[in-house]
Amino acid sequence: MVNIGTIPAKWAALTPERDAVVDAPAGRRTSWRTLDERVRRLANGLRGTGDGGLGLDHGDRVAILAKNSIEYQELYFAAGRAGLVAQPLNWRLGVPELSRIIADGEPRAVLAADEWRDTTRELQAAVDVPHWLEFGDGGDGSYEDLLARSSDDEPQWAAKVGDDDPFFILYTGGTTGESKGALHSHRSAAFGMLNQTVAERIVPTDVYMLTGQMFHIPVVLSMNYLQHGCPVVLMNFEARTALELIEAERVSAFLGITTMLNWMMAVPGFSGFDISSLRNIQYGGGPMPSSVVKAALEHFPCTLIQGYGQTEGTTMCFLSQEDHADAVRGIHPERLMSCGREGFVSRVRVVDPDGVDVPKDGRTAGQIVVRSEANMLGYWRRPDLTAQTVRDGWMWTGDVATWDAESYVFIVDRAKDMIISGGENIYSVQVEEAVNQHPSVLECAVIGVPDDQWGESVKAFVVLKPESAASEADIIATARDHLASYQKPRSVEFVDSLPKAPTGKILKRALRDRYWSDQDRSV
Repeated sequence: MVNIGTIPAKWAALTPERDAVVDAPAGRRTSWRTLDERVRRLANGLRGTGDGGLGLDHGDRVAILAKNSIEYQELYFAAGRAGLVAQPLNWRLGVPELSRIIADGEPRAVLAADEWRDTTRELQAAVDVPHWLEFGDGGDGSYEDLLARSSDDEPQWAAKVGDDDPFFILYTGGTTGESKGALHSHRSAAFGMLNQTVAERIVPTDVYMLTGQMFHIPVVLSMNYLQHGCPVVLMNFEARTALELIEAERVSAFLGITTMLNWMMAVPGFSGFDISSLRNIQYGGGPMPSSVVKAALEHFPCTLIQGYGQTEGTTMCFLSQEDHADAVRGIHPERLMSCGREGFVSRVRVVDPDGVDVPKDGRTAGQIVVRSEANMLGYWRRPDLTAQTVRDGWMWTGDVATWDAESYVFIVDRAKDMIISGGENIYSVQVEEAVNQHPSVLECAVIGVPDDQWGESVKAFVVLKPESAASEADIIATARDHLASYQKPRSVEFVDSLPKAPTGKILKRALRDRYWSDQDRSV
């Protein structure tokens, strides 16, 4: 039986003094021995009924409000070990939305870092949760008190928990506006990890840097390295800090999105950092322009892979290290625009609305569907949404793609992001790839805006690189060089930043709202 919460026990026995988690923002690190002891105490404290335990029951939710920290990782493992369900909360959300998510998940305990004290006080007035604990140097000591008074014996529930028991709920909905909880089991997390192990080719000497937040799906990637006994370095992303940590901790792997890699490469004195320890960088969170991929391969001394996944499906497709190396040598260079092929434990197809495979011709678009043990159990308390998304065992992703004769998948858009102008389908990803060919562009997003003549016209939002310049005419001219005339942007707006979900995906809904709030948009 697979129980993710027992990972620390294995490595506490094999490498007790090796670092398990390095909490860079707090300047702390913990060994496997210490991590495992604290996980045992926490699991016993959460479920125990004597000596001041919280008395939680199997399947109860435990909500977490914090930035990346050692305690956060302890809570994931302790919840898994005790048969509880971790419910991480996105600290970027306001109190009203956090209140709604807490009310939806009905946790019996909320554990929060001291920096969110004001938020938790507001939440306590808004939702009914029996137990509130706080951790951090400036906290009230309740978290540490629970550990101190709890047994460090192996939790009695651990041997009976695992496989299809729920493990965590991750709330998603940044691209649609409707938060919904994707419920994952120990099994789905384990199979997502297996997909990653094969794709990343993890070795025991790896050191992983978690650049994303632990309230979202990248936490599965970091726990996978812990499963292999590899240290995980926690951070809250800032480009120079990331380079400093790679050098100081001899980081060998991390997950980055387009913006992260661009900002890292733009750090003054980039070439002076010792990043020779890097073995592999995975990128994801949305399509990465081929120009950025090529630049990353030139600047970073390691291989690249792309991982395509969703909160609902963890990891699904990968563009391999060899695919990248071949592409820059001129062998199938178009595959830098692909998210690769199905992962080790996944079946991936591209289908029409009736679920029939579209031709593998690289031109005919359909929706990506995935069948995998790594897929979620379903949406928490939303059988209606689950039934819409998972049909006959296949999860419908909402991503529109083509595929070629060798089953490489090319995402062309989200179904709701496709632009219809003058009866022509325009895929925003293709326009974004063209705009990104301009050397001054850091990142961009393309949407359709109302047009009296054409129905919709193409609008690009562009963030320029530091100390770079470009005009609207420059951007449109660059796009025109790579697109049919009807596909190019008709307008360009320069912005300082783009709205993003926790995964790094650009929230095009937020860009569209001011144009479509009083109009109907069928797509």
